[in-house]
Amino acid sequence: MAINKESNGYTFVFATVMVVIVGTILALLASGLKPYRDANGVQKKQLEILSAFLDLDAEKISRKNVKDKFAEFVDLKDAVVLNSNGEVMDGVYDVKGNIVKGSAFDVDIQQEYKDKKRSDSHKNFPLFVATQNGKKLFVIPVIGKGLWGPIWGNICLDEDMSTIKGASFGHKGETPGLGAEISQKFFVDRWIGEKVTDEAGDFAKFEVVKDGSGQSVEKKVDGITGGTITSKGVEEMANRCLAVYAEYFKTLKNAKQ
Repeated sequence: MAINKESNGYTFVFATVMVVIVGTILALLASGLKPYRDANGVQKKQLEILSAFLDLDAEKISRKNVKDKFAEFVDLKDAVVLNSNGEVMDGVYDVKGNIVKGSAFDVDIQQEYKDKKRSDSHKNFPLFVATQNGKKLFVIPVIGKGLWGPIWGNICLDEDMSTIKGASFGHKGETPGLGAEISQKFFVDRWIGEKVTDEAGDFAKFEVVKDGSGQSVEKKVDGITGGTITSKGVEEMANRCLAVYAEYFKTLKNAKQ
């Protein structure tokens, strides 16, 4: 018996078959491309960590050579994961608050930040240790919220564990010419030389200002003109994240005395 191609039954069967075929193709593509996506994610994270203390363009560092360059400056064996009290953990927290096997490089701070099921006390704080010109540097990943979406970055402390040597900031959708300027060198340079702790080793909060006083007053950083909300997002991000590491560095310094 001939099939009526204009019938509803034929249309339903045809649509179902196409959905199955297309779904299968997409699933196979997703599975096949996963190793490439994972590799790109690793390269992106390596570039972001290095950008906190290196000029990637000047050093001619790209995705093509970042693996070797990263290994040249950063030894992941020295990296640690802290809890919200600044204590070194033997593993990482999962979303339920259990400590499971994992390393600093495995931590996805962006995923943790937006995951409402994870409590603040069960967030992981990775810390990377780099070596440049014989000096030990400490790279701190930070994550926060701008005007239109997530903002993030890496802040590098000098070997004194207090002075900001370098930084890099990124964003997903801040306004070009305004909030998006947080990723520009002129804004990053305003943080260099600032100290994250006072003489007693306690964390001292930063204030991102719009009155120009950041050039002359310690703990103040000039914000982006017209990008107040994003600038304040960087302020909140830096203060919330750096406070945890300040506790770790204070303990570390006291142990050396």
